[in-house]
Amino acid sequence: NVLLTAACKYFFLGRFNIQIKINKKLAIACPKLDNGKESYIDKLTQLIEDAQINTLTIAVMEVPCCNGLLQLAKIALEKASRKIPIKKIVISIQGKVIEETWI
Repeated sequence: NVLLTAACKYFFLGRFNIQIKINKKLAIACPKLDNGKESYIDKLTQLIEDAQINTLTIAVMEVPCCNGLLQLAKIALEKASRKIPIKKIVISIQGKVIEETWI
């Protein structure tokens, strides 16, 4: 099980590890500031195909730039022959989980 989140969120929320990351491997990306989004898609596709992860959890803050992580994951899932469930977790700027949705 893999958790994909933005770097700002991971370091911004003190209890993030305890609340969301339990029993998950962590992957960090920034859809707003990082270049090479195609490499993220390729890496996520490899995680789905080669590493055969069971689930992918995307943790985003309630700010527009974070939604790019979900888009990258959806593209990777479309490219992969294996299909896995994706869970979207939305976190408020105050640090509270405000939405959890399986996609």
